[in-house]
Amino acid sequence: MHIALREVHDSDLPVFYRQMNDPESLRMAAFTPKDPADRDAFDAHWARIRSSSDVVRTVLADGDVVGSAAVYGSPGEREVTYWVDRAYWGKGIATAALRELLAEVPERPLYARAAADNAGSLRVLHKCGFRVTARATGYAAARGEEIDEVVLTLPG
Repeated sequence: MHIALREVHDSDLPVFYRQMNDPESLRMAAFTPKDPADRDAFDAHWARIRSSSDVVRTVLADGDVVGSAAVYGSPGEREVTYWVDRAYWGKGIATAALRELLAEVPERPLYARAAADNAGSLRVLHKCGFRVTARATGYAAARGEEIDEVVLTLPG
């Protein structure tokens, strides 16, 4: 399977919206918008990040839109994030996409956060060189409760 990143197109947004409303994906990601089904909030969020200096990409697998990946935040505190459609989990797509994103954005350190029980995401981050540097708790909107969170760092 060929994995590639490209700039986000308007036509990607309905796919992202569908992906971000999958209940199992939301539960796994945990730290999601308060109401992922709020299309106006979704559209406003994507308009804001697409007009920012953040690096936001669409993830393609054999030419199909399967997710998104981004580096965002203030210099010195920039974080990575990614989302891959559940139908594509376990196929190495998130790892390949994150590696490609990291090659595109050479600044370091970079940070990532994940629910402590999100083994898949933690595996992806470890494969890409991130290491756990802190633990915290935070309110996970998708679960409606405080949960354990892991903070990871990709050093310079």
